[in-house]
Amino acid sequence: MILLIAGIALPYRFWIDQLGGAFHPQPDRAIQALSPQAQRLVDRAFADVDPGRLRDYHVHVIGNDPGAFGTWVNPRMLAWWGLKHKLIGDVYRSGAGITDIDRLDTQYMTRLIYLIRSMPTRGRFFLLAFDRHYRSVGTTDPARTEFYVPNDYVYGLAHNHPDLFTPVVSVHPYRADALDELRHWRERGVRFVKWLPNAQGMDPADPSIRPFYETLKELGMTLLTHVGEEQAVDAKDAQALGNPLGFRPALDLGVTVIMAHAASLGTHIDLDDPDLPEVPSFDLFVRLMETPEYRGRLFADLSAITQSNRLPRPLAELLRRRDLHPRLINGSDYPLPAINVVIRTRDLARFGFITGDQRRWLNEIYYANPLLFDYVLKRTIRHPQTGERFPASVFMVHSELEPAVLRKPEKGVGDT
Repeated sequence: MILLIAGIALPYRFWIDQLGGAFHPQPDRAIQALSPQAQRLVDRAFADVDPGRLRDYHVHVIGNDPGAFGTWVNPRMLAWWGLKHKLIGDVYRSGAGITDIDRLDTQYMTRLIYLIRSMPTRGRFFLLAFDRHYRSVGTTDPARTEFYVPNDYVYGLAHNHPDLFTPVVSVHPYRADALDELRHWRERGVRFVKWLPNAQGMDPADPSIRPFYETLKELGMTLLTHVGEEQAVDAKDAQALGNPLGFRPALDLGVTVIMAHAASLGTHIDLDDPDLPEVPSFDLFVRLMETPEYRGRLFADLSAITQSNRLPRPLAELLRRRDLHPRLINGSDYPLPAINVVIRTRDLARFGFITGDQRRWLNEIYYANPLLFDYVLKRTIRHPQTGERFPASVFMVHSELEPAVLRKPEKGVGDT
């Protein structure tokens, strides 16, 4: 029986690592072993950036230690009775270098810090908390909460590693204490709030959350939110909540909004058209970006924009639209850059974003350090026809999103 179980488990782990598992156990040594051509790509990617101003505004954290840190993963992501969810969870854990579920928190952060510290230039990485799914009446819905990352946890990680991380809290607007929570974290220097409406259950167009938006505006806090279809986290029948047009109430009130992924996946109803046609979410995002009143308060990050399921139009259009470049910021969406199944340099070469030679060199970097790969790839890609690239400014601190001085977190948890 033991041999039978082992015979089943070994192929399972092999295929999970083929889908996830894009990591080298010692990224610093792997980077030192890069070919001269791959090293030149790396050097060029950092040549025109100020190391102290380098930014990654979109880095996820995960954990499963409710007792010590408060992190939580839905049990269906871990158990065989939830086979589909377990398969997805195992792929993510493979990409993040997690081999022991009982040490998920520690292994995840140890791996992430190792990847960052092995990069030739590090900058700062914004760690995202992730609030629970809430019903509109203000009660939590555990069945629809995929995972939970408390604000205290990411704040503590930023305190323990002040040279690497900036905390981004997640506050659901349906919480009874939502406004108090915003004030609590703003008093501690936090300026960014993370939402994923499709998975967390908030309707950005709900009139009842106007006080939440007003408080964001009052406190000078920025909303970093997913827009477009959501596939990485189970969104069930709530994809409509990712409609970019749903954020008009926030923008009209003067809230600063960063639209993650530039709505580069899926379709949504065009609420501006009386016929209510279903159109690419990206088109709705571009419409908002072209609205003169939203300049200076609407931005987008490049997280996931190079993934194969989003190619080619959104990436090509963002490269072509030089007028939008000052409103784009960098985000890796880690651990997604370490998931083999969504990273296909073959497709990037086929569409003309990179050359065949660049593909080989980028693949070297990918298997050495997927976080470094994500950055170098975005500095390397160019528009297939015009040759336009994203400027260095996209990858550095944005003056309209960060003040000159940020207070450092005061206390920490979850040191690794």
